[in-house]
Amino acid sequence: MTDAGEVTAMDCVYKNPNEGVEDRIQDILQRMTVEEKIGQMTQIHRAVSSAAIIKDFFIGSVCNSAGKSGNKDALSEDWAEMIDGFQTAALETRLAIPIIYGLDAVHGNNKFYGTTIFSHNIGLGATRDYDLARIIGSATALEVRASGAHWVFAPCVAVCKDPRWGRCLESYSEDTDVVCNMTSIVSGLQGPPPEGHPAGYPFLAGRNNVVACAKHFVGDGGTEMGKNEGDTIASYEDLERIHMAPYLNCLAVSAVMPSYSRWNGRKLHGDRFLMTEILKDKFGFKGCLVSDWSGIEKMGEPRGSNYRECVEAAINTGIDMVMVPYRYEKFINELTSLVKDGKILMSRIDDAVERILRLKFTAGLFEHPFSDISLLKFVGCKEHREIAREAVRKSLVLLKNGKDSDKPFLPLDRNAKRVLVAGTHADNLGFQCGGWSKTWQGQSGRITVGKLQETNSASTEHNCLGCRQSNRRSRNKSGLREDSFGGDFSNEDFSYAIVAVGEAPYAESRGDDPEPSIHFDGDSIVRLVAEKIPTVAILMTGRPLVLDMTMLEKVEALVAAWLPGTEGDGIADSVFGDYDFTGKLPMSWFRETEQLPMNPEADSYDPLFPLGFGLKCKRE
Repeated sequence: MTDAGEVTAMDCVYKNPNEGVEDRIQDILQRMTVEEKIGQMTQIHRAVSSAAIIKDFFIGSVCNSAGKSGNKDALSEDWAEMIDGFQTAALETRLAIPIIYGLDAVHGNNKFYGTTIFSHNIGLGATRDYDLARIIGSATALEVRASGAHWVFAPCVAVCKDPRWGRCLESYSEDTDVVCNMTSIVSGLQGPPPEGHPAGYPFLAGRNNVVACAKHFVGDGGTEMGKNEGDTIASYEDLERIHMAPYLNCLAVSAVMPSYSRWNGRKLHGDRFLMTEILKDKFGFKGCLVSDWSGIEKMGEPRGSNYRECVEAAINTGIDMVMVPYRYEKFINELTSLVKDGKILMSRIDDAVERILRLKFTAGLFEHPFSDISLLKFVGCKEHREIAREAVRKSLVLLKNGKDSDKPFLPLDRNAKRVLVAGTHADNLGFQCGGWSKTWQGQSGRITVGKLQETNSASTEHNCLGCRQSNRRSRNKSGLREDSFGGDFSNEDFSYAIVAVGEAPYAESRGDDPEPSIHFDGDSIVRLVAEKIPTVAILMTGRPLVLDMTMLEKVEALVAAWLPGTEGDGIADSVFGDYDFTGKLPMSWFRETEQLPMNPEADSYDPLFPLGFGLKCKRE
């Protein structure tokens, strides 16, 4: 083994960018100690990271969580400075292997203040615009790289079969073909690979792109009753046909993350058949398999128990890098002991490290390890916000337009004298963005820079009830509070009303709902207004919801706006007729939860609105 001085002085193959990636990997691999290899397999949270820890344990990767409520605004430039500090420490280690920094950017670089937050995947699936998805990927990549990060834990390519699932908003569709086509976002994030690029081999076009991670392998959208981290009961043939197909469509993705869920009772973090024999061997995936957050701890029953056995099972399953994220010393000690005892072979360790190094070499980290401050100009820039606005208007699904089909209610008159704007979501940017926005679960209020739906007419007088005024308070089942109506507006001479209602923000298991419905008694708000004033209801939701039939009858028009992100003015573009509605339902809209899960191919299929439904405005 050479010492630090020799490594620095000699002409190393792994340091030469003109050498082939595989040659560079083998050169550095034969120089590494067991401790350095295990360090590369360890991903830790930024909160426990320091220069000393990165150097002492040869840490290979750092990540951050989506954040908790009450955190101050995180700025891209501050994050880049922090990551560069971690990188400096990594480059001071014996072999100077750079870290790779990963974060969740599931609908834009959604943790940071001032960034562009795009529609959630469920809304993008409604656009059926696969080129737009690629463009959004490119824009997201620029804003992520501006924050100093190199790796995004996105996209989620789950095929959601049940809207009761708390991650339905992260799925593009219940239709496998739609999800497959929406994987075009990967070529935006990483850049399009050149013709002839070997399938399954990692790729990154350049410094303006980010490493993508397809998740969660596999079947997380097919669990019974839509339970997050639940069990998908399916034959292998159905699993491959329905849930694996999107992964095959984007195998140039550099990383894949296994699911917390189970397949026929087997936890996927410990399923060697699917992770190694299928994904790696059969499909030829040469990238990195990274565990989900505390995924190894979740393998134990109860959680955290039998940790040593869980580490052994996960690594032998084929997981290459472990998102620890906090108890890194325990993980490193257990893995080192397992190797020493022969429970995990060095050939498995070497395979894992080869894949991690392949990720880093193809990402160009050895040549360009630090952030590029010139990219900060792209954070929340006008061009990206226009892309997000386009995505919003293309995602809108018009479900009803006029009580009489011959007399459409939309588009609205932008120059109407008096308009009532109402509802819990009419003036709440946090509700508009949903979960995974600034924080993991999302927040209410003005969480970042963004726009709400507007009429853009200076001559229109707006009265906003239920969104700014607060004469009475009520709570929904999640404990959040809403402004209720106060006063009598029945004698007001309003031309029409726009009522925006929907769900409170949520993410993952906290979003699981056996009876997904409009939060904050939103049905009643819509009915109250619609009884007095011609009304268009705007639903801001991460999934189809139970709709009150009386409400549906009373409104003149109903629009599914999903969770549009920061550029809510895209709603006004279509509601006021500047653009026609083009969105199509990405999921069947059920009548009642007893129908779930729905199957469009079944003889019993009887949705309120079928998969692919979407009206257009009838304009002259």
